[in-house]
Amino acid sequence: MRRGDARAPSRVSTLVATHPNLDALCTSIDRRREELVELTRALVRFPTVNPPGEAYRPCAELIGQRLLKRGFAVDYVHAQGTPGDSARYPRLNVIARRESGIPGPCVHFNGHIDVVPTGAGWTVDPFAGLLRDGKLFGRGACDMKGGLAAAIVAVEALLDSAERCPGVLEISGTVDEESGGYGGVHYLAERGWFSPPRVDHVIIPEPLNVDRVCIGHRGVWWAEIETHGRSAHGSMPFLGDCAVRHMYALLDRLETELYPKLAARETEMPVVPPGARHATLNINSIHGGMQELESGALPSPCVPDSCRVVIDRRVLIEEDPAAVKAELKEILDRLTKERAGFSYSLRDVLEVKPSMTDRNGPVARATGAAIREVLSREPEFICSPGTYDQKHIDRIGKLRDCIAYGPGMLDLAHRPDEYVRVDDLVASAKVMALAAATLLSRSA
Repeated sequence: MRRGDARAPSRVSTLVATHPNLDALCTSIDRRREELVELTRALVRFPTVNPPGEAYRPCAELIGQRLLKRGFAVDYVHAQGTPGDSARYPRLNVIARRESGIPGPCVHFNGHIDVVPTGAGWTVDPFAGLLRDGKLFGRGACDMKGGLAAAIVAVEALLDSAERCPGVLEISGTVDEESGGYGGVHYLAERGWFSPPRVDHVIIPEPLNVDRVCIGHRGVWWAEIETHGRSAHGSMPFLGDCAVRHMYALLDRLETELYPKLAARETEMPVVPPGARHATLNINSIHGGMQELESGALPSPCVPDSCRVVIDRRVLIEEDPAAVKAELKEILDRLTKERAGFSYSLRDVLEVKPSMTDRNGPVARATGAAIREVLSREPEFICSPGTYDQKHIDRIGKLRDCIAYGPGMLDLAHRPDEYVRVDDLVASAKVMALAAATLLSRSA
């Protein structure tokens, strides 16, 4: 946040981050720079691509084995029966816990180990962990294996900097965040792993820049809309009813009626980038007619009897989710009355309500104070345009004191040649270590 910015959280109360020997803590993390790089590279080299869920087990075991040596109790939790779980692709999560024996709160660092498919356009090996010009490249380097590695090193440095930290420190590596988190944090939250009194504060090291504290996210509604038609020979389309033309009529109504309404709505949530402060709608996919053809194959002449789209509607905290659905359904129902032969099916795919914690809450204030101390600049309090696992910790775990903070730039996530700056890895580790120390000492 810039001083004087109209969107700056001027009512945020000031907190001083505390540690008995801050210089020693930061120096300890500086000395672990190469160790932090190598841990990030090791995590990137596991091709934990979701879907389908490759290499979850060895990645989780690397984290667990490392923390077991540092005195953590380690649990591996298999989310049996969740979407995508199978003998070949088990949904395996790791949770490590270290109790000090001194009364105090539990500070939990949660990172997801799954990454999206690589896609085309890479100029480097996406799973080699290439280090060049102070940048570490690879799928997941930014989102968010770099952040998870920084959290692990931060906690280890914190433990080494004092004889005994009060309270409890936890670190988890969870799965399936990229596909909704149902085999990861959702499953664990349903079973109490992210609820008070077990856990008090959560930091999720998502890539949102090292001087930002993310306090929440917009909501989302994914739905599949299918328009129906009647098949006939392509040379006599008048004998059938083209479902693709019906879908075109719907898309035209969305363009002329719904998109202008969404653009006029703006949230008071500090969502970045600015365009995401508006309600948005994306057409994720569209398919009509016969199946996609193999290269060189010729189509058969048929009138499409079905056309489907999947929509991605991002919901503002000021919007009523029921009204969001009703707004689209009203357009569909009106087309049913006005357009001959128009009929449709509407199926919910995913629904997540917006989530935003208190920027004056303990974890947001402690992290902001650590940014001031470590980076010597004011933190910016933001919300994410897309969802992440805070939604499950908030809605299911009933734990509100949760934020996202980590290295990397959100704009690089899911793109070819994704990378994280090594300087940002180190800086974020210092911030997370100091934030955890502040929470443990002030809440003990």
